Amino acid sequence: MSTIDANGRIRSWNLAPSKPRFTPPPGAVDAHCHVFGPQAEFPFSPKAKYLPQDAGPDALFALRDHLGFARNVIVQASCHGTDNSATLNGIARSNGLARGVAVVDPAISDAELDALHAGGIRGVRFNFLKRLVDDAPKDKFLDVARRIERLGWHVVVYFEADILEELKPFLAAIPVPIVIDHMGRPDVTQGPDGADMTAFRRLLDSRDDIWTKVTCADRLDAAGPPYADFVRSVRPLVEAYPDRVLWGTDWPHPNMEKVLPDDGHLVDTIPEIAPTAELQHKLLVANPMRLYWAD
Repeated sequence: MSTIDANGRIRSWNLAPSKPRFTPPPGAVDAHCHVFGPQAEFPFSPKAKYLPQDAGPDALFALRDHLGFARNVIVQASCHGTDNSATLNGIARSNGLARGVAVVDPAISDAELDALHAGGIRGVRFNFLKRLVDDAPKDKFLDVARRIERLGWHVVVYFEADILEELKPFLAAIPVPIVIDHMGRPDVTQGPDGADMTAFRRLLDSRDDIWTKVTCADRLDAAGPPYADFVRSVRPLVEAYPDRVLWGTDWPHPNMEKVLPDDGHLVDTIPEIAPTAELQHKLLVANPMRLYWAD
């Protein structure tokens, strides 16, 4: 079945994901996922670099239940730009079981930030992937980071490994906790002691309030399931920083239409990277609850 519909809209997710063999602990949080639309109600940004099919809250929560999770953290997708209405709608329809991360215009008012907080937003995302965003103004991002400190929010930063060094001064200047998406996209074929993972661990060691999402095996390990390179590279990170790691599906997997990841297989990487019940509970329950449901 084609992943592109008659209107040219792309589907990047598996319509029938397998049931994972691994059962997440009670209260487990999918701490990185998205919603797309529905477009008729929540149009995509005219600046969007991709045009997805609808992947709304009903589908997200059905997947949550199928995979054995209890809660979601919905991260604003780049296709919606700085209009967070679709993310807020997903949170509102979750019966208290979702929180969110917004993408904001640096000119946003304090009143608008307060409204986002009331709607369940607990962080703001800065994206440095040139293929997804046209502009990433560090000075304006730092101003936003200073303005969200009063709300108790954190900053989520998305970048690729090749710009880590140039981002370090910017990251050091952020006055609130930081969450790095997908470990800064290291080359996992290098292994846990390769240049990318070594540089990333130096970043984590630079301040104790930098967290990371040990996510996207499907993006980082081209060999596919069982994602052996990903597991080999990421398990030591989880074991070394057990109180600062999060996990999520990344559903509906933006821009992955050529692969269509099986979310059940992704869930089955969890016991491979977090091999004990204690590590699994921290990764899936304690850590995301501390970051997103502290109130």
